[in-house]
Amino acid sequence: MRSIRSVVTLVAALATALTAILFVAAPAQAAPNFKAPYPCGQRWTYSHHSAEVRLALDFVRADGGGTAGTPVLASAPGTATRHYQSGGAGNYIVIDHGGGWKTYYFHLAAYSVGSGVWVNTGQQIGTTGSTGNSSGAHIHYEQLYNGVGQTIRINGASLAPYPGSYHQKYLTSDNGCGGGGGTAFWTWGSGVRIRSDAYLSSPTVGTLAGPTLVYVLCQKQGDWVSAEGYTNNWWSKLRDQNGFITNIYIDHPASQLPGVPVC
Repeated sequence: MRSIRSVVTLVAALATALTAILFVAAPAQAAPNFKAPYPCGQRWTYSHHSAEVRLALDFVRADGGGTAGTPVLASAPGTATRHYQSGGAGNYIVIDHGGGWKTYYFHLAAYSVGSGVWVNTGQQIGTTGSTGNSSGAHIHYEQLYNGVGQTIRINGASLAPYPGSYHQKYLTSDNGCGGGGGTAFWTWGSGVRIRSDAYLSSPTVGTLAGPTLVYVLCQKQGDWVSAEGYTNNWWSKLRDQNGFITNIYIDHPASQLPGVPVC
């Protein structure tokens, strides 16, 4: 009987060991190379509120520019989904980057992309605001892995330890600084329509909610447009938005943009 008990004990031990081997936790999927969620060259300060359940950071501008209305950019490529929560996050977007990784962007004043669309790193997804439970304009930003908040890393570098108030730590963005082609310009105005071609009869493929950093691939002459006291027939083809806008809304004094090829 003693030998039988020994055999049974040994078999049970082997089964336990085999189970541990088979069900060992899979290694974490490597995180995307996350960028700051605001435009190239801008300097923002950030802080963490101890009441936050996840490891979120709040960002506000610290370079003399206004926080409200500043473009919010995708910090890595993925599929964007719109959400709304009146008593909390307000207008917000979640980007699913694959492999279990997601980023959250809360309190948007407006959305700049549709729900369920693919966005690239540096593409504008909204404008900074204070919707929902918020006391002032800021970007509430989170990085999650399998639904669990992670210490935020930008360009692979951790932003921990988190400061408890603003103006203790700062971060200058290199998001949207180029590398994908095109010449960078800021737009101005709000509700600027993006069309599939340089004609007023061309279908609208998107809208720029407010001032936006865009990359112009080329420009061409199309329909004459009169708006905001200006008249122009040159149109810019935008790289990330995959459409044309009239050069009237490009923040440059020239009707035909310098250094930009003709389409």
